[in-house]
Amino acid sequence: MSVDSRSGPASRRAGQPGGFLAAPRGVRPAGYAVLRFRKAAFLVHRRATAVAAVLAVLLAVACLAYLCVGEAFVRPAEALKVVLGHPSPDELVVGTLRAPRMVVGLLVGAAFGVAGALIQTVARNPLASPDIIGISQGASAVTVAALTFGLTSYTVLPYVSVAGGVLAALLVYAFAWRGGLHATRFVLIGIGFAIALRSVTTLFMTKGDYLVAQQAQIWMTGSLNGRGWPEAEPLALTLLVLLPGVAWAARAQRTVSMDDDTATALGVRLGRVRTGLVLLGVVLASVATGAAGPVDFVALLAPQIARRLTRTAQIPLVASALLGALVVVLADLLARRLFSPTELPVGVLTAAIGAPYLIWLIVRSRTVRNGGTA
Repeated sequence: MSVDSRSGPASRRAGQPGGFLAAPRGVRPAGYAVLRFRKAAFLVHRRATAVAAVLAVLLAVACLAYLCVGEAFVRPAEALKVVLGHPSPDELVVGTLRAPRMVVGLLVGAAFGVAGALIQTVARNPLASPDIIGISQGASAVTVAALTFGLTSYTVLPYVSVAGGVLAALLVYAFAWRGGLHATRFVLIGIGFAIALRSVTTLFMTKGDYLVAQQAQIWMTGSLNGRGWPEAEPLALTLLVLLPGVAWAARAQRTVSMDDDTATALGVRLGRVRTGLVLLGVVLASVATGAAGPVDFVALLAPQIARRLTRTAQIPLVASALLGALVVVLADLLARRLFSPTELPVGVLTAAIGAPYLIWLIVRSRTVRNGGTA
């Protein structure tokens, strides 16, 4: 496993952000447009903006399909009435059963997408996603322990998960640090912690009674079954609080993508910036894990697909969030309908998609390391 081949020197990457940046007067790099707002001006990457717009439309279509398709089909016009707050005979099906679960899926997918983008940016490795390097497993271990000891409130579990995710990230970071953060060592140590923490989770499951163990097992596969507004509200509130941090991260990405000497010469405090980005990614992944369980491979898939679609130097956060939400919503729709009336956990579908992609990434990394083409 090697560092992503596109994470090269700053000389190759300067001036190629994957989103917005302040626009110096008279400077407009190729592929960018100038967006003016009052006295401020921003450079907007045309392709990244177009991709984000297309993904937003696809996500809106997927959400409408999610609200309409089920055991009882709801006409799109009636589903839109419920969404807009108008009276409808389908209020129970759409507004009470499907919409809250869909909103949780949207928020969870977006959080995983941004978390994966931030951690992959810092590690400079496409394999460094929360579910690969032990962060999701740390959140899972603490959450399953809470379930075992009787804490079953889904409004509290996201905050319990944050503690487990942060603790796991600190351990991986401490063991991987050797005068610097080497990407390959970071990923390998994270994989080791992930395996160990899965064992700890299994141990807690064996200590609980049968019903608790069954509940924990379903939760560990990543599931939106039974999720509603009580789970959506604290998750939405947490993501809203973290939104300014995500806006900061969109700009800070450019500095950590430079080589260390160039960034230091420009006065960037790399240690603080990297720590901030990792911490933000860990909190996002942990909160999402607490709300829906460890929905595997969303944080791995979304950032890399977004980067390939936009062809930007940095991983675009907006496109990553939209892709993460789109993957989770579509996967949960399929999970509800493929074997109806039996509903599969959404994590089963995302794992079926993500596992082959992970194998492809590993093979690709080996090819690049041996001098082949990606």
